[in-house]
Amino acid sequence: MSTAAPVSSRISLLAAGAAAATGVQVGAALVASRYVVEQTGPATLALLRYAIGFLILLGPALLAPAVRFAPRDLVLIAVLGIGQFALLVLLLNIGLHYTTAARAALLFATMPLITLGLAALLGHERLGLAKGLGGLLTLLGVGLALGEAVLNPLTGPDAWIGVLAVLGSATTGAICSVLYRPYLRRYPILKISTVAMAAAVLALAPLALMEQQAAPLQGLELSGVLAVLFIGISSGVFYFLWLWALGHAPASRVAVFLSLSPPTAALLGILLLGEPVTLSLLAGIAAIVAGIVLAHR
Repeated sequence: MSTAAPVSSRISLLAAGAAAATGVQVGAALVASRYVVEQTGPATLALLRYAIGFLILLGPALLAPAVRFAPRDLVLIAVLGIGQFALLVLLLNIGLHYTTAARAALLFATMPLITLGLAALLGHERLGLAKGLGGLLTLLGVGLALGEAVLNPLTGPDAWIGVLAVLGSATTGAICSVLYRPYLRRYPILKISTVAMAAAVLALAPLALMEQQAAPLQGLELSGVLAVLFIGISSGVFYFLWLWALGHAPASRVAVFLSLSPPTAALLGILLLGEPVTLSLLAGIAAIVAGIVLAHR
């Protein structure tokens, strides 16, 4: 009797677990980032986040067997790393400048649907009814979890800049998620993670330098240092898990777990800040879970 099916099922389950854990980590890192960003500045925080993450990955990567990258592949992996971190974060921060955090979270939650559409367009995945409905249901769940804040009308002549910037951020994440797959099959995931994060650090360094010239970092409180360490260490670990999941499951099935980020942030607000539990939050979490289950059928 063949063991291929049980092994495949186990790998799929592990990939889903890795993606779900990453979705939760993104929400937790968002809460920590909101806390410390006023002390560091957005570009400096992004640089610290990924510099620490790079150092977390560097040790194991150096201990692993050497890998020879084709020069063209190395450049493209670096470009994907810059897109996944520097460009995505830059567009998201621009969006947050022009629109509310709740609306930005809802717009960014379109990433699974964009990922599914792009993967289908490139012939990587089949655009099935269950996947599409699952993606829509998770988007509805995010909207419910965020509550009335997403219903506030757009205000100001530049509000659409925020909308387009956040959608651009989500699209960047979707493109990177889909385009990583061939390299994840060709090279060890740990090596790819390290190269991509190193490229992002190099791209973010000039932005952080300009930010520090305009508003020098005065020093972090102990709680701020702990927040930065949590963000950086968890980003290194969970970015590796995210790429591992992308290497073992379709991109759309992995990306759908990012919908766990907004309710994670909301639940942490309840636990840490004493914010109230609402029916819309509970309904949103239920819809997100149902959407994830449907997308994996």
